[in-house]
Amino acid sequence: MLDLKVKGKDLFQVSLLAFGSSLAVNKHKPWIETSYHGVITENNDTVILDPPLVALDKDAPVPFAGEICAFKIHGQELPFEAVVLNKTSGEGRLRAKSPIDCELQKEYTFIIQAYDCGAGPRETAWKKSHKAVVHIQVKDINEFAPTFKEPAYRAVVMEGKIYDSILQVEAVDEDCSPQYSQICNYEIVTTDVPFAIDRNGNIRNTEKLSYDKQHQYEILVTAYDCGQKPAAQDTLVQVDVKPVCKPGWQDWTKRIEYQPGSGSVPLFPSIHLETCDGAVSSIQITTELQTNYIGKGCDRETYSERSLQKLCGASSGIIDLLPSPSAATNWTAGLLVDSSEMIFKFDGRQGAKIPDGIVPKNLTDQFTITMWMKHGPSPGVRAEKETILCNSDKTEMNRHHYALYVHNCRLVFLLRKDFDQADTFRPAEFHWKLDQICDKEWHYYVINVEFPIVTLYMDGATYEPYLVTNDWPIHPSHIAMQLTVGACWQGGEVTKPRFAQFFHGSLASLTIRPGKMESQKVISCLQACKEGLDINSLESLGQGIKYHFNPSQSVLVMEGDDIGNINRALQKVSYINSRQFPTAGVRRLRVSSKVQCFGEDVCISVPDVDAFVMVLQAIEPQISLRGTDRLWRPAAQFESARGVTLFPDLKIVSTFAKAEAPGDLRPTAPKSAVLEEMLHNLDFCDILVLGGDLDPRQECLELNHSELHQRHLDATNSTAGYSIYGVGSMSRYEQVLHHIRYRNWHPSSLESRRFRVKCSELNGRYASNEFNLEVSVLHEARVSDKEHVNHLIVQPPFLQSVHHPESQNSIQRSSVVPSIATVVIIISVCMLVFVVAMGVYRVRIAHQHFTQETEAAKEAEMDWDDSALTITVNPMEKHEERGRGEETEEEEEEEVEEDVSSSSSESEDSEDEEEEEGMGKGRHGQSGARHTPLEWDDSALPY
Repeated sequence: MLDLKVKGKDLFQVSLLAFGSSLAVNKHKPWIETSYHGVITENNDTVILDPPLVALDKDAPVPFAGEICAFKIHGQELPFEAVVLNKTSGEGRLRAKSPIDCELQKEYTFIIQAYDCGAGPRETAWKKSHKAVVHIQVKDINEFAPTFKEPAYRAVVMEGKIYDSILQVEAVDEDCSPQYSQICNYEIVTTDVPFAIDRNGNIRNTEKLSYDKQHQYEILVTAYDCGQKPAAQDTLVQVDVKPVCKPGWQDWTKRIEYQPGSGSVPLFPSIHLETCDGAVSSIQITTELQTNYIGKGCDRETYSERSLQKLCGASSGIIDLLPSPSAATNWTAGLLVDSSEMIFKFDGRQGAKIPDGIVPKNLTDQFTITMWMKHGPSPGVRAEKETILCNSDKTEMNRHHYALYVHNCRLVFLLRKDFDQADTFRPAEFHWKLDQICDKEWHYYVINVEFPIVTLYMDGATYEPYLVTNDWPIHPSHIAMQLTVGACWQGGEVTKPRFAQFFHGSLASLTIRPGKMESQKVISCLQACKEGLDINSLESLGQGIKYHFNPSQSVLVMEGDDIGNINRALQKVSYINSRQFPTAGVRRLRVSSKVQCFGEDVCISVPDVDAFVMVLQAIEPQISLRGTDRLWRPAAQFESARGVTLFPDLKIVSTFAKAEAPGDLRPTAPKSAVLEEMLHNLDFCDILVLGGDLDPRQECLELNHSELHQRHLDATNSTAGYSIYGVGSMSRYEQVLHHIRYRNWHPSSLESRRFRVKCSELNGRYASNEFNLEVSVLHEARVSDKEHVNHLIVQPPFLQSVHHPESQNSIQRSSVVPSIATVVIIISVCMLVFVVAMGVYRVRIAHQHFTQETEAAKEAEMDWDDSALTITVNPMEKHEERGRGEETEEEEEEEVEEDVSSSSSESEDSEDEEEEEGMGKGRHGQSGARHTPLEWDDSALPY
């Protein structure tokens, strides 16, 4: 109850307050939803709620009581807060207080309540809503890349097999959501590899792998998450291919280098056979050296045919039908030739006529034909005869007296005897059928004829003819015969004589030896290879090893029953080349094997070994001829029985350049070349006459045959020069050249003769320099007994050290004339010394007496005073006066006197210079003024 006693104004105010109080009563609690679901993106602060955060109060619009002042979250250390956006509408927002990381916590659940503003501004008597549950899920972003669990993976597979899965790679992602944390794809980064990978990381091979092709594969693999983000780093996967046990040879090198001169070099020093634990009962291995493309089937000596015949001890009288083209052997000049090996190539259009007289008409019942031949199948459907050698009628008729030809890959030798020897039916054609005739390889053929027996040797093996046909003898006639090579001469039964039956192939060293057959030893030597297979230490081969070489040692067969012994035996097989200068290039090797097991014929198959020997280039020698290149000899020596020795001091030296490492160890320092001497053989030396051939009526070159025979050399002599040939050492050729003599029966008409010497090794492969020699005649003047020559042309210094046998008169002249010349020279030198001494003495006296006079007086008194000069006359002068009748001797004397005068002037000048050099110091250059008076005055000297 209000106090009625209050005054009117106060009563009104009190009434208003009472009414407001009644209206401000906070009767209701705020209201919110019972649950909320929210989403927040990591690294963001805004939470999106469903439904939105809104609080309602029934006390609205009453101030304070109907307003929302706060949202409170109940929980410990929650990273969220709720803020009121509008008190009147009750709208609020939920936000993060700190960065949210999905990888730390994917979702949050907490309690939230809304609070009104209470009864007044003093925030008293607030009312709160009921508790609502808030569930917030953190939304992930793709911030992490996939990573592999292992930095590298490795697997081993067996070759020749397809795998469904070789290995599995696995990558992970640290993102929290399934979208970004799962790996959706794997990929092989390396290209061109026989592998594939699926979505689960399983790697498989797409084709069969081979250990021989590649031992190991390295591939890179990457991974992608479901957001297509690739892995931060690829992983390495190594796949090793394990070979299936295969029988075969192991630990051998495909290329074997051979240095010339290194002897026997093992081919497979570490080779061994893998049998994969097979029960082997025996094994046979065949090693083949393939050299059919080197030279004539292998590396042989490339000396000329006559040198090879001499070297192998063949009988004399061999005639070379295909010699090197020269002036004397010009019938091969038009043929195609490989000059390095002297191989003649016939293309079916060429033939060569052998001049008459080269081969005798009658070969007798014994003779030998040898040749190298390379021949292939005959061209054309119907093969014709291909003539190698043919002796037929030159004109009128077309009879073949003897011939060697190829027909349908058969070698045929035809020999028709003359009628006057025997009028009987006798063997005439001999046929051999051999595969080697048309295999396009080089083979050595020797046909030994001991009529009626004809034997063929091919590559050292003997072959009898499979067919012999008989024929009647040829009737004698006056028709001349023509011997040809490469075709047969058809002189009759045609309009114009021509070649026919051309040969297609290559020939070399075609020779014929009338009257004698070659021995088996010589035949083997002529076709022997200088390279082949060898076995080091035969005694250490091991027990139970059988081996066999073919004749050329290009094939070696070994057989045994123990694998260990077979391995050791093959390790001792080597290559050898005995040539000092072998042919460089490749020699192919093949090792084939045949293995037998117990109870079976052949149990396993072993692949062949294909390798090659690389023969390196030999050091090329530089052959040098050195010696005296100018000789003077008296005419009497040219006329003597022994003549003039041309090359008394000739030296043959062969050197090669050897690189020497520099003292400076820097890699850029240049290397210096040092010449080292080497020894080897020569096969010919030619002495050529320059300036026209020798006139056999008055001059010749001579050499005792004993000098050649004892050194196993031969020679041919002609007006063009002297040719020495045969395989021999350089010292042997030196000794023979020292005995070459030149004779001339009329030296009075000869001024000089010039010769040239050139030597060779390996048929011109290595040639020396051209050494030129000039020989001159000393023409002596004849005088009467009462007169003597005071001076003769002085002989060259090298002439005094060479002694030659001469006649007694020549010896006396050569001993007297140099003595007179010596006396003249000695006396002239004495005169010169005396004159110089007098001049020096006069200069010193003049210097002492006139030092105080003027410069002009000094110069006048320093002039040469020749009034007191006494010149001693040559004591031989009277002898010279008597001999001045001949103009030639006078000119020779003047030349000597002028030489003495010039030498004396030079000596005087040197003395004056020494004197003036001692006097000129401190004299203010007076020495230069005193040169002129000190000249030699030769006006008073008689000549």
